[in-house]
Amino acid sequence: MSKIIKRLQPEVIKRTAARCRERGIVLPTFRQMRNPELIPAAIKRKLKGVGLWDVNPVNLFRITWKNDMKTGLYGGVNYVEIPPAITGVKARVIGLVGKYFPTGAHKVGAAFGCLVPRLVSGEFDPEKHKAAWPSTGNYCRGGAFDCAVLGCTSVAILPQGMSRERFEWLKKIGAEIIATPGCESNVKEIYDKCWELKRDPTNVIFNQFEEFGNPIFHYNVTGPALDDAFVSLGKDLRAAAFISATGSAGTIAAGDYLKKRHPALKVIATEAQQCPTLLMNGFGDHRIEGIGDKHIPWVHNVRNTDGVAAIDDEDCMRILRLFNEPAGRKHLTSLGVTAAELASLPLLGISGICNLLAAIKTARHFELTERDVIFTVFTDSTELYGSRLEELKKERGAYRMVDAIADFAGPLAHQGVDYFKELTYPERKAIHNLKYYTWVEQQGKTCEELSAQWNPDYWRKLFEDEVVYFDRLIDDFNRAAGLH
Repeated sequence: MSKIIKRLQPEVIKRTAARCRERGIVLPTFRQMRNPELIPAAIKRKLKGVGLWDVNPVNLFRITWKNDMKTGLYGGVNYVEIPPAITGVKARVIGLVGKYFPTGAHKVGAAFGCLVPRLVSGEFDPEKHKAAWPSTGNYCRGGAFDCAVLGCTSVAILPQGMSRERFEWLKKIGAEIIATPGCESNVKEIYDKCWELKRDPTNVIFNQFEEFGNPIFHYNVTGPALDDAFVSLGKDLRAAAFISATGSAGTIAAGDYLKKRHPALKVIATEAQQCPTLLMNGFGDHRIEGIGDKHIPWVHNVRNTDGVAAIDDEDCMRILRLFNEPAGRKHLTSLGVTAAELASLPLLGISGICNLLAAIKTARHFELTERDVIFTVFTDSTELYGSRLEELKKERGAYRMVDAIADFAGPLAHQGVDYFKELTYPERKAIHNLKYYTWVEQQGKTCEELSAQWNPDYWRKLFEDEVVYFDRLIDDFNRAAGLH
């Protein structure tokens, strides 16, 4: 029995399938997002001539880490390696590239993972329901994209302090926008707004912090992509660590997959030093966009998390300028960074830079060697933060060579092992128990399920069994739509 889909609603499924038939919408399965070679040739022919960000149903088949930007079809995993000339560590640092998803961020996959179970089961009816997407930025953009393809109404809920680019894009795509008070770490304010929206039964809340479709996508699509990237590096290497800023705790589920394949691998959760929730049950505000804090997401398998690295948000802002300002790039060139390596640096948005700095901490803490590979995810790119660069220039003045030298010497060359904690069994249990205060006291979950989450088999069934059922329902839905 599915833990997520409680009941099928045949009449709604029939209407939605007819709607998709009229609009030419075919839904990809999780196995196709993982392995695009399984995508039918007819779909691949349609992809040619369709832009990556176009609101076109066929772009649902570009929810994968294997988009080939040259051909418009598929190839190897999109990843970049950050060289030792930048990291200053011996270990190899590999990051998947989120820019090459529709919307320019990988969160469109998490949004799709949450929407599909509701859509193909009939729980979400695009003819009468609005889809509400609580987010700290990219997730609601992904949800708005999926809804635009389906021709239904999306409601984007995000903090008012997020970057200008996010709001402009959401407005352009036609989403209803609710800006809640605060910045990235003000997640409770988002939840409060969701409770208001729930009073209207036409609103269906796709809360990424509690919807298991979010980590299911990353376990079954992002995790295998990381492992494929590892295989492509060659032999005699060790999969040492996976780094992920927690945020909604969807992406970190890729570490669960990697740990199953490589049992010695360490899963390291990352957060802002200014809001050290996992590190020291702390709170505060920060500027690392997209990694909301002050609580432990319901979908985080804390027992599988081996350590926590807290990153200073000021370090992220300084590296953002170093990687993108002419003086910064000139200084990096003088240190031996190649033109090709420089060209890849704008692929790192602010949270990607946070993940990179946490990878450096991890390499130094565990004294990793040339044989060790650290994996992470560069969730979005600098393209979404042009306004932040403008603000920094206005606030701090033109970026000079002396700034570049200082920014490399500090956040990169001297990134230390402070604010890093290896978690013992009791420490993991303590972090897990923090879920009680958000989810049981405030959000209506039960103590029984909270206790059940400490059992590894709870997560295995979610991550591995549910997706089989999802894909079967997607196949049935596509057949009902007559477009499989």
